[in-house]
Amino acid sequence: MTEGSSLKNHFLIAMPAMTGSYFGDTVTYLCEHNDDGAMGIVVNKPSELSLVELLGQLGMPTEDVDPAVPVMDGGPVARDRGFILHSDDARFDASLDLGNGIMLTAAREVLEAIGAGRGPARYLVALGYAGWDGGQLEEEIKDNAWLTCPAERLDVVFEVPFENRVLEAAAILGIDFRLMSGQAGHA
Repeated sequence: MTEGSSLKNHFLIAMPAMTGSYFGDTVTYLCEHNDDGAMGIVVNKPSELSLVELLGQLGMPTEDVDPAVPVMDGGPVARDRGFILHSDDARFDASLDLGNGIMLTAAREVLEAIGAGRGPARYLVALGYAGWDGGQLEEEIKDNAWLTCPAERLDVVFEVPFENRVLEAAAILGIDFRLMSGQAGHA
């Protein structure tokens, strides 16, 4: 990987050829990308578990949480661990400032704050994450598995309806993703 080539704070958009795989039809927010590998959170794959149910299972307050808010399936790694992407208006001891106005926290304190109505203005709670070993993501991109773009529109993470997040992320590049083919072309 060359200097300045990090895809941290980028979206990975699964190309149509990945349909049928775990990552088919997904958008992943990359939290880290360096020579050792990459880590991200899938932001458009709601699980069957609601945030109210999760907080209740953890014995936390739920009165300030919309019962319709799902917990996301954040990726196939560490599916028993929680990860919260959130706006940087609330900071916690364990928060990692990703830049770009977004934080990543994997501590109970942010969930307690959300349940009690003291949390960040915008958040996405996920179980699990997506991970790649050093060089693996770069190879997948070369193999046309992923389209990448800067995550300059955080509404894609926090507000856009889940089913539209792939289309909205691709629109950052001026691409109508509905017109994308599952076939890769090579010159």
